[in-house]
Amino acid sequence: MDDERKFDELIEEVIGLLDEKKYKQTRDVLLEYNAADIAEILTEILDEVSLDETIIAFRMLPKDISVDVFSCLSIDDQVEIINGITDREINYIIDELDFDDKIDVLDELPAIVVNKILEQTPKNERSQINTFLNYPDNCAGTLMTPEYISLQIGWTVEEALAHIKNVGMDSETIYTCYVKESGRKLFGIISLRSLVVSESNTPISDLVETDFVAVNVMEDQEEVYEKFRKYGYLALPVVDNEDRLVGIITMDDILDVIEEETTEDIERMSGIMDKGTSEYLDTSVWTQVKNRLPWLLGLMCSYIITGGIISGFENSLSKCISLVAYMPMLMGTGGNSGSQSATLVIRGLAVGDVALKDVFRVLWKEIRVALIVGICLSAFNFVRIYIVEGHMSPESLPIAITVCVAMIVIVIIAKSIGSMLPLLAQKIGIDPALMASPMISSLTDLVSVTTYFMLAVAILGV
Repeated sequence: MDDERKFDELIEEVIGLLDEKKYKQTRDVLLEYNAADIAEILTEILDEVSLDETIIAFRMLPKDISVDVFSCLSIDDQVEIINGITDREINYIIDELDFDDKIDVLDELPAIVVNKILEQTPKNERSQINTFLNYPDNCAGTLMTPEYISLQIGWTVEEALAHIKNVGMDSETIYTCYVKESGRKLFGIISLRSLVVSESNTPISDLVETDFVAVNVMEDQEEVYEKFRKYGYLALPVVDNEDRLVGIITMDDILDVIEEETTEDIERMSGIMDKGTSEYLDTSVWTQVKNRLPWLLGLMCSYIITGGIISGFENSLSKCISLVAYMPMLMGTGGNSGSQSATLVIRGLAVGDVALKDVFRVLWKEIRVALIVGICLSAFNFVRIYIVEGHMSPESLPIAITVCVAMIVIVIIAKSIGSMLPLLAQKIGIDPALMASPMISSLTDLVSVTTYFMLAVAILGV
């Protein structure tokens, strides 16, 4: 399925077979691929043809495969299919899904459908589902699954392995097991490798690791991701405020968080007020307008201030009209310089390379970088303005000096602002990604114009 052309031909083939009502052949073609590929095919059919055709193709799959395919679909596609199949089919799919996938689906369904499903769910599981559904958005509780292997501290290796064989097929992972004391309190972790290579009569208390990393059930999902990134685990235990084990979070759940957080940061860096939960083509025009308009209005107001500053120097401009020609270059260079620094600092904050305590180190480094960059850019412009364009005339020298000095000062100020704003945002509890390109460009334009004209008045005396 790597070849895009082959994939397009496959979609056309499946759609053609469905149109001709050759359902058995359609089923045979779909079953040549794995669940993830079939899910991709169904998504294309849903986008290009109709929900009815997608439902027909989905229903032709064997029950066990249909559940795997369903789990690979996006939440939006899952909800559409749920709305198009019978209650019996819904109950089968929900019952067979992994617990964390089940919670994700139920969280998106209308309340009336959820209630209908829960009515036919065993009482113990219904209580557990309700608990998971009531966790706040974006906390560890919404990511975890209760399908883990727990062992008791008093067991031997033989008893532990027997328990793993008994419940392993229903667990999210068997590679790491969680050892509990009385009262469900998490005592430590133990790897399957340690159990397999140990003598059968060895107490697991001799093998358990008590120096482990856990996350609190209410911990923010971004902090959970940071722990996965830092420690490199495939799964992390989730505990409540009394250190009782309530679930685990696996790496596949964190991959979804990474995508969501990255999308959110990119949108905020572009001045889009969105949570990154909907795909671009699935988001309505009105929603897109609401997401983009507030930032654009705010940024437009900053440019009104910039225009006011330019108007204030109108007399100076009338005396030396050639100053206007260099304004776009200086403003653009300032904006780009600030955005460079902001991007690097935001990235450093995101991956943990930069912390608030590093504020003076960051500022000193950016000032040194800005000084060197500013001198190089100024040297280039001096040659261009004084030698190439001005032909070394006496009139062009003061203008060249003004532009070059302004360039150095603007780059230093822009890089200082660009590096400090994300740290300031972090300090006051705002997402540093908000202090990216649009915000930096607006501020540096304001600073660039003011700096340029003040230097022009001082050097040229206009």
